[in-house]
Amino acid sequence: MRPRLLLADGNTLVVEGFSKLLEPEFEVVGTATDGLAVLEMALRHRPDVVILDLDLPKLNGVAVGKELRIILPRTRIIVLTASEDFERVAQSLRQWASAYLLKKSTTSELIGAIHAVLKGKTYVTPQVGQRLMENFIRDPQTDCEPSMTLRQKQVLQMLAEGQTMKEIAASLAITQRTVAFHKYELMRDHSLRSTSDIVMFAIRKRILPLPPALMPAVN
Repeated sequence: MRPRLLLADGNTLVVEGFSKLLEPEFEVVGTATDGLAVLEMALRHRPDVVILDLDLPKLNGVAVGKELRIILPRTRIIVLTASEDFERVAQSLRQWASAYLLKKSTTSELIGAIHAVLKGKTYVTPQVGQRLMENFIRDPQTDCEPSMTLRQKQVLQMLAEGQTMKEIAASLAITQRTVAFHKYELMRDHSLRSTSDIVMFAIRKRILPLPPALMPAVN
């Protein structure tokens, strides 16, 4: 049986192109062009590997990757992106990704990375791997995600539930400016870019329950 892949990129032509390149060796069970579709299709098909771009519409790849790690822990995630931002590389590999490649990588390198993660290994393209190693030697932390205060958790939960800053301020007996400050701190410290990111982050932190539509099926 061929390994089963799910491909995700915001550009339809890109996912179609990669699908044709990989189909001779792997079974491509689906393609998605936005973050929410990735989660829905991953739960439906339960692929062995998800090849994921970081810059997806509706829900960015970082939020998707973190959520996939929770709901489908056996699925390996390969980042395939144009971003050479070292901090994104380090954060992804520390928290949820098994491999990190650039879109300018060769097809043979991508295929090699797929086989590596299927064997439980980690793969980083040499184009960013050397810098990653140098940083690890200087600062060998395994997780640098900041912790949250009780007040931040309260604000996060209320934002994820859809409450406005005015409603949150009234409930917590604080000013709207203070609510806005906590929201800004949360989004900055945890790389959240949208309301969808806030919701998914609250789910990942077990502050908000996972919606029924995203609950893993019980065998």
